Amino acid sequence: MTHVVTANCQRCRFTDCVATCPVTCFHFDDGMLYIDPEECIDCGACVPACPVQAIHSEYDLDETMALWTEINAERARYLPVINNKLAPLPTAEDKLRELGLL
Repeated sequence: MTHVVTANCQRCRFTDCVATCPVTCFHFDDGMLYIDPEECIDCGACVPACPVQAIHSEYDLDETMALWTEINAERARYLPVINNKLAPLPTAEDKLRELGLL
């Protein structure tokens, strides 16, 4: 079992979750983060750290979000690892408002 970053991360890329992760399973691109299922130890430390509620256990994903399991696995293969907190994207506050979290 692994954890998965879902669509809520798009356009925000908060990295609070990366700072809590005891391994280097997070990868990133210009728009969001991804979790490498081969590296994730399923500790769940990242879940409460995510301010946009984008991280879920793969077993808790409903049918509409299940595709994110494969997206994370695929993109983590070639994207760079991130293990330090970065500033969120300029659109992060808008995303929080859109999700009703601000």
